[in-house]
Order: sequence, then C-alpha cells, then structure tokens
Amino acid sequence: MKTTGFVARRYLFSRKHISLISTLTIISIIGVTIGTALLIVVLSVFNGFFDVIQGLLLQNDPDLRIESTASNSFLFTGDMEQKLSDIPEVQAMASYVDGKALLAFEHSDDKVVQVQGIDPDEYFEVNNFNENINEGTLDLSVRDKKPGMLINGQLMNELNLRIDDEVVLLSAAGMRKSLTQFSLPRSFRFQIRGSYSQLQITESPGVFIDKEAAQRLFEMRNTVSGIDLRISNTDEAKAVKEKLQASLGSEFNISTWYDLQKPLYDVMYLEKWSSYVILMIIVLVAVLNIIGSLTMIVIQKNRDIGILLTMGFTPSDIKNIFVRQGFYIGIIGCVIGGGIGLLLSWMQQQYGLIKLSSAFIIDAYPVSISYMDVSIVLAGSLILCLLASWYPAKRAAQVSPADAIRYD
Repeated sequence: MKTTGFVARRYLFSRKHISLISTLTIISIIGVTIGTALLIVVLSVFNGFFDVIQGLLLQNDPDLRIESTASNSFLFTGDMEQKLSDIPEVQAMASYVDGKALLAFEHSDDKVVQVQGIDPDEYFEVNNFNENINEGTLDLSVRDKKPGMLINGQLMNELNLRIDDEVVLLSAAGMRKSLTQFSLPRSFRFQIRGSYSQLQITESPGVFIDKEAAQRLFEMRNTVSGIDLRISNTDEAKAVKEKLQASLGSEFNISTWYDLQKPLYDVMYLEKWSSYVILMIIVLVAVLNIIGSLTMIVIQKNRDIGILLTMGFTPSDIKNIFVRQGFYIGIIGCVIGGGIGLLLSWMQQQYGLIKLSSAFIIDAYPVSISYMDVSIVLAGSLILCLLASWYPAKRAAQVSPADAIRYD
C-alpha cells in the first residue's frame, strides 16, 4: 500500500524538530554506511591478496597434477598421453621426476635437497617458471660429460656456490642399491648453470636437473613421479579434474591448483570471512540503534497509530509502516556505504594510495572487487536492518485503537 510508505517516510524524516529519535536514526544510517563501506574495502583487499598469492603460486604449480595412488612412480605410456590429449581443455602436459638427494660440494657442508627432474621445453609449456630465473640460464643439457643444474638462489648462497661450480648428488635409492650389490654408492656430478628465486610459501625444489638424469639418480628407469597439466581456463580445473578421473580411473590421484595448496587457501578464506563477521559488529551496533529509535517512534506516535487504525488501517498495515522505516534506513546506509566502499576500492586499485612496506613483493595493498562479495555485504546489512524493525513493528501492530486515542 502506497499510504504505508508515505506514513513511514513522514515518521522517519519529519523536519518539525530535531529530536533524540531523529538523532538515533541518523546514527543508525551512519553506522550502516560505515560498516558496509568497511566490509567492501576489507573483502576487496583480501581478494587482492588472494589473487597475488595465487598468481605467484601458479608460476610454479600446475593447473592440474596427476600422481599414482599406489606408488611414488608410474609408467607414462603412449595410451595415457593420448587420453590426456583427447580432453579439449588440456593445453600442455609435462611429466617430471622428483625426490630428495644429498647435495655435496667440496667447499661446504653436505645438504639434503629436493630434486626435480624436468624436460625444460615441456615444463615451460605448463608454467611461467622461466620468469623466476635470476642468474645464468636453464641449461640442463650435457656439456663436457657434465649435465646442467638449476639451483635455488637462497640455497646457492647458503652453500657458497657459484655458476659453473660442480656438485655431486647422491640418492637414497642409489645407496640402497649399493648395499644390496656390495658396491660403492653411485653418485652423479652436475654443473651449476643458473639460479632461480621463488616465493617461499611452500616447500619448493632445491634444484632442477634433466628428467633422464633424475631417473638415473633415483633408479626409476622409465617411470615418472607425476604429470603436470595446463588447461585453457584455470577456473575450470575442478570440472576438468572430474573428466580426467573418469578417463584414468582410481589408479591415479588428480589434484587441482587449489588442492595442491589447500591448507594455505583455506586459511586465507577463513581470515577473509572471519573479518566479515567481526566487521558486521559495526552494522549490528547500528541495528541496535534502529531498534531503539523505532521503539521510541512507536511510543511517541501511539495516538497517531490509534487514529490510523480507526481510519481503516489494519494491524498488518501498521506493522508494514515500521518495517518500511527499517528498510529505508538499510537502503540509505547500503547505497551510501556501498558507493563509498566501491569508490575507495577502485581508487586503491587504480592509484595504490595506501602503500606496503618495501619488504613485501608488491608496493601497495592489492584490491580485487568481487561483485558477489559486494552483494553479500549489502544483502546482509539490509536483512539485519529489516530484522531490527520487526520488534517495534510487532509492538505497533498490537496497539489498541481505543487506548491509543485516549492516550495523550
């Protein structure tokens, strides 16, 4: 009914005099505005950090990874390669060999490192790892009977290594074989050809060597540890995973980029929505003001309510008047707060107004506006405002016309 909306606006925005009721109403609108704006900005910053970290991890992590469920290695057959190629979303694939080995250098202490054997041409088709090389080249080929190695820059500094230094790798598999054959353990000599830097969020390979050299090092013959895949759209990784699982069967475990770093991503989501709940307390304070101001309006307008009831308004109409007042407060606060939040987020996104310390990998707080998050914030704030108006509206609907008209 249009009349109920008119009465609600008159009660809420009366200009006759500034009273405690109107002051509480203004405070409620400001509270909803501030809470909504803060929520949009904070969630956008969380989204920005998520995108930055995801981008860094995807430089090293594939969109999908295939591993054996039964053992640490498996045979990558032509039939399996054909099955992967038959899936349209699969753009590139790269098999790899990985394991731990003892790295020895005559001028430093020995150290156990993570080793990954790759085919460089295949590997770069799957990820952007070549952007991480900061010294030398990724040359894993054999030169002067010495295969090449790419080493983590931090590890290189820790062991006082330099480009062209020669190091020795010794694997546990090689040592076990020597014990059964009563011979000296077989070691492999490599020449350092380059170094790389990598964000140390998760454990990363200490060194990269050629895949065939890694197979000899770990006594793996022609088997591989896994297969990394790049697909046409990273966001479709879960759907492609289901296709691959159906094609390859239960013998293989398939992980998406999210699965590979699930603990980290889960913590980031938890922090994001924990912040949402905490900041909603600001909106909740505004909601308490709405309850107070509308209850005082019910008391002040008691006689008017009685007159409206004698004029033909039903208790449902009276309830609607006060619910609409909560709705108007919510709409005004959400529109202004949403506009301010989006504007501040856009300005930070475009101009990087708030800077980060120089120790971080980016110079300003990252922002990524998710309109789904904005919708959740606005809907949540508006629903709280409507819930806050329910008690005063119910109380107003219970007013007796006769008692209200006698009351003055």
